Amino acid sequence: MAGALGGIKVLDLTRVLAGPHCTMILADLGADVIKVEAPGGSDETRCWGPPFQNGVSAYYLCANRNKRSITVNLKSEEGREIIRKIAKEADVLIHNFKTGSMEKWQLDYEFLKITNPRLVYCSITGFGETGPYRHLPGYDYIIQGMSGMMSITGSEESGPMKIGVAMVDILTGLYSAISIQAALLERERSGQGQRIDMSLMDTAVSSLANVASNYLISGKIPKRLGNDHPNIVPYSKFKALDGEMIIAVGNNRQFAKLCEVMGISEMALDEKFHTNEDRVKNKLELTEILENQLHMKPIHEWIELFSQHNIPCGPIATMDQVFDHPQVVARDMVVQVDHPEAGTVKLVGSPIKLSRTKTRIERHPPIAGEHTNEILQEAGYSFEAIEKLKQTKII
Repeated sequence: MAGALGGIKVLDLTRVLAGPHCTMILADLGADVIKVEAPGGSDETRCWGPPFQNGVSAYYLCANRNKRSITVNLKSEEGREIIRKIAKEADVLIHNFKTGSMEKWQLDYEFLKITNPRLVYCSITGFGETGPYRHLPGYDYIIQGMSGMMSITGSEESGPMKIGVAMVDILTGLYSAISIQAALLERERSGQGQRIDMSLMDTAVSSLANVASNYLISGKIPKRLGNDHPNIVPYSKFKALDGEMIIAVGNNRQFAKLCEVMGISEMALDEKFHTNEDRVKNKLELTEILENQLHMKPIHEWIELFSQHNIPCGPIATMDQVFDHPQVVARDMVVQVDHPEAGTVKLVGSPIKLSRTKTRIERHPPIAGEHTNEILQEAGYSFEAIEKLKQTKII
């Protein structure tokens, strides 16, 4: 059975992570994604390493499976004409060039919709297509700082910290995939495509969620809380006998059960800890009491005990522990793919689990230009025309 997005053609002019992550989601769902790079390969992540496997970067492998690759020199009019020709038959075009670049090349939405009014056109930029910062480049790390995300990450002792992965890029890729699918669904009613303006800054600000709401309602600038929750206690990491673990108690019933299991039932009745609001006010005192008890057993014993009583908890796992975890293995979150250069590579599986139109990995992350000939032939170019484009270094 074809994937959920089978029959959808996506022209992907993105590189690095936010755009490629978006188009990989669409490709996993069955879309035909055509990755466009300059001759020789211009996605910077191809060179980002170590680690490499037989010269292929692990970073590039993480966001480019299930795609076909064509190389085109967009600095030439002949190269841009190739993109226009493919765009006439495409359902989606997505790019992450700086604001104004696509207009300069006559590859912008207003130009392309003349010959393809059904085109869904998505741009991903640092700050969006409008506003005083629209012409500035945007990078995940910088946006984490500018959006306030780093101001609430880390502790007062550590100072501002970035998240351990490029989370703004990942979230922007997710929002972009959602937007594209929404536009495709609406197109079924209207028959018209539309333009999508995605911004890393918008995404980062949106992702502040309850912390942003806390500020907007109270007017108080939030402090860095380390691993603590701004609104819930106990909801943090705690020291047990042999290391640190997470306890995430979200309501009074769970707190009472936690105290019972730990042998300190009276704490749930103490007026200093009886309600969540009380516990937030007296967090430091409560944390000391809990850790005095937790020091009596190793982590695995507490987790087994808490889990038996439905108390939310978990270990702080390292990468080897994550990918050896029986739940991760059972959910097919590690897959193996044969690559013509890298050999057999391990990739993280898709988290999308559909009952009928399952996600599938049918293509390895492509070599730059690996499918140029077949894509151009599909677009109507003859063998002679393709050879001429190669000789003139257009492809």
